[in-house]
Amino acid sequence: MKRRFLGARGEDLALFYLRKLGYKLLDRNFSCPYGEIDLILLDKKTLVFVEVKTRFSLRYGNPVEAVTKRKLKSILTTANIFMKLNRRTPSSMRVDVVAIEVTGQGELKSIRHLKNVTA
Repeated sequence: MKRRFLGARGEDLALFYLRKLGYKLLDRNFSCPYGEIDLILLDKKTLVFVEVKTRFSLRYGNPVEAVTKRKLKSILTTANIFMKLNRRTPSSMRVDVVAIEVTGQGELKSIRHLKNVTA
């Protein structure tokens, strides 16, 4: 499975899951020189920056393990840039991780949502 397809498929699955929970999409694949954020959503009055990690095999580890301290720092820096550029967004924010496992054909096997991973 192509890496780009895998990432896009995972983001689509994560977005579908989060929308079912009532989240509202504000932006997708926001990037700046400091990094990229896969999904930016609103959960009631909280701005949520979501890192999506998708795997079709655990050969290289669990998807959650791919979110390192360095990656979190990049997400937080990028989130602050987003908030400065979009001043009408809530000041309350958090970072979530959605870890997804799919079959070789891209069908969902499992989804795990970790809220507020920086707390």
